Amino acid sequence: MYTLVNRDEDSSVYNYVKNLLLEGSSEKTKWKEARQDFERFNLMFGERKRKGLDYTRIGHMPGLCQAVNYYRGSENLLCKKVPLVKYVRSIAKREAEVYQWIPVSFIILPAQIRSKSDTRVKYSTKYEDEREKLVAFANSLQEKVWIAKSSSGAKGKDIFISDNIEEIVDFVDEQTQGFVVQKYIENPLLLDKNRKFDIRCWVLLDHTYTIYIFSEGVLRTSSEPYDADNLKNITSHLTNHCIQEEHSANFGQYEEGNEMFYSEFSRYLEETFGVSLAGTILPQINSIVKKCLLGLKEELTTEGLGYHSFQLFGFDFMIDAQFHVWLLEVNGAPACAKALLPALAQDLVRKAIDPLFPKDSSKGDTCDRDSSKSKTGNITQGHFVII
Repeated sequence: MYTLVNRDEDSSVYNYVKNLLLEGSSEKTKWKEARQDFERFNLMFGERKRKGLDYTRIGHMPGLCQAVNYYRGSENLLCKKVPLVKYVRSIAKREAEVYQWIPVSFIILPAQIRSKSDTRVKYSTKYEDEREKLVAFANSLQEKVWIAKSSSGAKGKDIFISDNIEEIVDFVDEQTQGFVVQKYIENPLLLDKNRKFDIRCWVLLDHTYTIYIFSEGVLRTSSEPYDADNLKNITSHLTNHCIQEEHSANFGQYEEGNEMFYSEFSRYLEETFGVSLAGTILPQINSIVKKCLLGLKEELTTEGLGYHSFQLFGFDFMIDAQFHVWLLEVNGAPACAKALLPALAQDLVRKAIDPLFPKDSSKGDTCDRDSSKSKTGNITQGHFVII
């Protein structure tokens, strides 16, 4: 009998996974759910809130296999925009390589964070305010549009686009957290009706630090034509579902829920440009994902600790008119498109949970650390593949 605790009841993905485990229990593998503060758990779906998950309290029970669905440190190293920029710079071998797959970026700290009297002065010593470099670089370019994004922002919040760099800096100075100011991609690849999109890919990092990517991704599409001359029209420029649904009267007009899946996108690329999704776009995505995660292995791995981790990430990308792929951000607790959720959750169980808690185990609740990867089976709506 295995025990799970769910401390993130707002997660659609892990609520689905939880139900799969509980409803799929058999004589050989039984799962039960315990209260959130139960310490002798096998599997924890932890919360993402700051300081919400105390890793120091995990893995101190001899003989008990414990696993949690987050890698300690991933949130502050990869899944916030300011640390992500700093990290990408650190893994580039040469300065010229830094911005080959992430837009030119500068870290800007608001005035109150930079103030010596501010209680968060430690933040300003960890990250250098780069506004002078930003302004000098921006003034040297012909392309003038920049986008400011808060380090912890989500669902399209705390984003500002402008072709006036001083206006960008003034906006950031009015905020309460660090921002990344990036060169706006002014030549995005467009769908029919000249609409923007971004791509959400789901990436699974299992307890052996094997990297999987889900074979199906989703394009989050705009409801309005791209208008380079009107930066205030947010539904023309920002493809986040929350913004599109709230602000556009055309939401859902072109694709149900403003979502396009790989099969339709692949046909569009082939028929419109003679470009292959599998041959041109996906290899770039896979390469970026591997660079991001492999560079953090020594800092994230749980090897030698008394518990295991696995994690589902959402990697967001944009493609420009030259079919070059750009990383926008990494989400450490992504939601999933409803059409893909059953297949994604089922294969997450197969790849990340079953190997730790095998169905044919005769060892009770102890860990099978040498368990081989379970096979995917026939999943028509997508599955995780090793990259």
